[in-house]
Amino acid sequence: MKGNILMTIAVTIIHLVVCAVLIVVVLTQSGKTSGLSGAIGGGSDTYLSKNKAKSFDSRLARVTKWFAAVFALTTLALHLL
Repeated sequence: MKGNILMTIAVTIIHLVVCAVLIVVVLTQSGKTSGLSGAIGGGSDTYLSKNKAKSFDSRLARVTKWFAAVFALTTLALHLL
């Protein structure tokens, strides 16, 4: 009984940390299209800055997928505990 409570607390703490990291990672990702704001703002993207942004965004997308999977697993674990 006591082990079950400790396990629930541990999974809850992991779940909260994953939630916070997932929120930060999603908010730091750039949008898929710059749209009208990029045209009005006059953002001059060079070839190197575009590739740098794409590699950073691809890493963020990969991290998002992993944290979303961990989020789903901890949610399921909390439901079953």
